[in-house]
Amino acid sequence: YRKHEWDKHGTCAATLEVLNSQKKYFGKAIELYQHVDLNGCLLKSGIKPSSSYYKMTAIKEALTRFYGVTPKIQCLPPEEGETAQTIGQIEFCFTKELQLVNCTALEGRSSLVQAHSKLGTSELSVCNDTLPTYYPSEVQ
Repeated sequence: YRKHEWDKHGTCAATLEVLNSQKKYFGKAIELYQHVDLNGCLLKSGIKPSSSYYKMTAIKEALTRFYGVTPKIQCLPPEEGETAQTIGQIEFCFTKELQLVNCTALEGRSSLVQAHSKLGTSELSVCNDTLPTYYPSEVQ
């Protein structure tokens, strides 16, 4: 898994001195992950992994208010007979200087570093703002 992540993302990031080795790349990823502290931020807004549902707009607003930038949130669509989507991935974007930046401002450009956590799935799509949203404990 680590080799895949390095081959796919790390070798691109290696043009930056701060990320130019596997050790630096994964070390910085862990540092950014801890700095972002997604669960802590959402908890402060009363949003916690649970079996209850939240509004996607409330989740987005909490994250944007806390971090000052808009992350990219992807969901698993509702399963057969269900009405709620499930958060599958929350992605924060950084400039080459590793400053948080709106993910929406960088779409189509490759000069960003992404810190994300996700469920192991390929069915993710952009979350629907109108559907009830389940925040599972697996997303960190």
